[in-house]
Amino acid sequence: MISNNLKQRAFTSLVLLTFVFLIFSFNIFLIYFLIIMGVLSILEFIQIINIIFKNKFRRILINLFFIIYIFIFCILFFLLSNLEGLKLILFILLLSCVASDIGGYILGKIFKGPKITKISPKKTYAGAVGSFLFTLIIMYLFSFYFIDLQIYKIIFISFMTSLFCQLGDLFFSLLKRKAKLKDTGKILPGHGGVIDRLDGIFLGIPVGFVSLNLLY
Repeated sequence: MISNNLKQRAFTSLVLLTFVFLIFSFNIFLIYFLIIMGVLSILEFIQIINIIFKNKFRRILINLFFIIYIFIFCILFFLLSNLEGLKLILFILLLSCVASDIGGYILGKIFKGPKITKISPKKTYAGAVGSFLFTLIIMYLFSFYFIDLQIYKIIFISFMTSLFCQLGDLFFSLLKRKAKLKDTGKILPGHGGVIDRLDGIFLGIPVGFVSLNLLY
């Protein structure tokens, strides 16, 4: 029997995928999406950091760094998505990051096995392999039809994208563990907060984009 959490997770995922289609098709949706997701991510991050660190100067410094990073991420994503040929690449990387998360969840649930680290007890080696395989599949399918890339380049870009998606996930898992929080928020039913969904994307897309441009 399917649990309520899994039903909520599936429904929220479908809603988010619909948003991906809308922001790809209409710039106005992209602008609003970046603003809303950026602001919510910053608010969730500030909440976590304020729990972890008692030193006011350290809190301000770390929060400021994250705010600047998110601002640059959102601005570059918007500007690059308006350049011919780059919009498709960005959204291929976005879907690859989503695939990385799904692959890790599915294979991790099916095969379980040894844990990677105590930082995130649910992260297994099987899940890590699943993340890479699902990223590779999405990257290969889109590259086959839209971008002329040799297979070894696709494998490298997929590996780098998936690796940094997982590192981003682990980084925020570490922060949540230190703050003694299960999720960064409750805005996304079945998923948690905005950062719980975007943690891997914050690193996966930039690294994937750089890797692709180095090899393309």
